[in-house]
Amino acid sequence: MGAGGRMAVPTSNAVEQEKPLKRVPCSKPPFTLGEVKKAVPPHCFERSLIHSFSYVVYDLSIAFLLYYISTSYFHLLPHPFPYVAWPIYWALQGCNLTGVWVIAHECGHHAFSDYQWVDDTVGLILHSSLLVPYFSWKHSHRRHHSNTGSLERDEVFVPKPKSQVGWYSKYLNNPPGRLLTLVITLTLGWPLYLVFNVSGRPYDRFACHYDPYGPIYSDRERLQIFISDAGLLAMTSFLYRVVWAKGFAWPVNVYVIPLLIVNAFLVMITYLQHTHITLPHYDSSEWDWLRGALATMDRDYGVLNKVFHNITDTHVAHHLFSTMPHYHAMEATKAIKPVLGEYYNFDGTPFYKAMWREARECHYVEPDEGDANKGVFWYRNEY
Repeated sequence: MGAGGRMAVPTSNAVEQEKPLKRVPCSKPPFTLGEVKKAVPPHCFERSLIHSFSYVVYDLSIAFLLYYISTSYFHLLPHPFPYVAWPIYWALQGCNLTGVWVIAHECGHHAFSDYQWVDDTVGLILHSSLLVPYFSWKHSHRRHHSNTGSLERDEVFVPKPKSQVGWYSKYLNNPPGRLLTLVITLTLGWPLYLVFNVSGRPYDRFACHYDPYGPIYSDRERLQIFISDAGLLAMTSFLYRVVWAKGFAWPVNVYVIPLLIVNAFLVMITYLQHTHITLPHYDSSEWDWLRGALATMDRDYGVLNKVFHNITDTHVAHHLFSTMPHYHAMEATKAIKPVLGEYYNFDGTPFYKAMWREARECHYVEPDEGDANKGVFWYRNEY
């Protein structure tokens, strides 16, 4: 198959009778970024401080309303209704706080307002409240956007060639193994990435998002990493005081479990945006910024698309124009589709089914045998 072909990709489980998936084109696009930008209405690139803050107020209002209901009324419910009410609270609050996370993510892209200091202040407060090192993540995430799809320089969910896959991987290539892998990924994936750079690009020494002197950051960024760490220390100190005053169970129910749901959604969203059997990855001989940015996948999370401020179903547009505010991304996505044509990628598979399928099909990457484009890598699952 040539690099730009639309080759059918069979899935490994014929019983599921999935439709053959078509590989996305990976040849040089017949359009430029400038031509794509011209198709987007100019107002889509305008950032409104008031409009952006309205989403902060809305999301935080929902968060405090859920908090008030849970802490004021759940203990009044007759047995066993509190055991039903709390899981509902965890799910609703976890989804809502994921929306808060997305707004802070927008601040990191300077898509919140025209004022960088406002974006960084809002982002630092919101992300610190969710135990995210704002500046640390902002800088590594910017490099992810600069190097998307590059096997050497991308920063997150970087697939490995078969020769670098661990010996144990083939023993996890079964339903129990996949379930275990997904549970670990969704529960521990985010802290493991922050602390140990798991799934990130390889560095020549230990890389950690909390280390101002680590290889992830340049000298001019180190002061901001200290600021991120200070924000986390402040939040940790606050939580310690809450535990001291309320006991351990109270913050676990009100804050920790919803935060675990936020972290799980964060990992899931990012994983599904960049992991799909039809998406290519490139080594340095083939990679360029536009092809890398186009090697992303829009997904459909149903009603959660709105809760997550459409970070899920407008990710292609986001990678092309990362400073565009989220409230214009749907309009921009609709505008760029005719220009992108077959280079636009969308999969409407329900996210819970997609997670299982990608875990089954996407284990490592290798170029096609006999393909002249040896720098284009595709997902495989055969051992």
